[in-house]
Amino acid sequence: MSKFDGLMERSARAVAQRTSRRSVLAGISRLLFGAALLPVLPVARAAEGGYPGVGKQESGIDGDPGDPTSCDYWRYCAIDGFLCSCCGGTANACPPGTEMSPITWIGSCLNPADQKHYIVSYNDCCGKTSCGRCLCNRNEGDKPVYRPQSNNDINWCLGTESTIYTCSTASIIGVATD
Repeated sequence: MSKFDGLMERSARAVAQRTSRRSVLAGISRLLFGAALLPVLPVARAAEGGYPGVGKQESGIDGDPGDPTSCDYWRYCAIDGFLCSCCGGTANACPPGTEMSPITWIGSCLNPADQKHYIVSYNDCCGKTSCGRCLCNRNEGDKPVYRPQSNNDINWCLGTESTIYTCSTASIIGVATD
């Protein structure tokens, strides 16, 4: 064991002679700062080019059942947040003065009218303070944070001018297939 202790002591002394506390702290700071910026980079690039297919959308379903201002509305099966339909917007459009996030989480909801599953894109609207009306937290199909495309607990306002969350929308983007 004394050989191992001697080796460790010599190694520690060699590192101490070549470095200072300030340089070690500066290196650790650079590493932490760089690691913190990595997840933000793709979001910034996505925001520059916009997000195709996001905006005012209609379901295209005759007799779309339910009340878009109710948490029980079928499209909201995986939503978490204030409903934009209660905040001056609609189920698939942001209220005036807010901006729709270009990044999204996805859910698959059953429409009781035609018994088909639809792929629903949940986008946060950002730019004003939280609406505070019609809080809805349904977690059907919610996945852990390491699967962010299917997680509804993240603030998705990172790709917008303002990261202030206002409300959430639920836009149908297609029919789910087996």
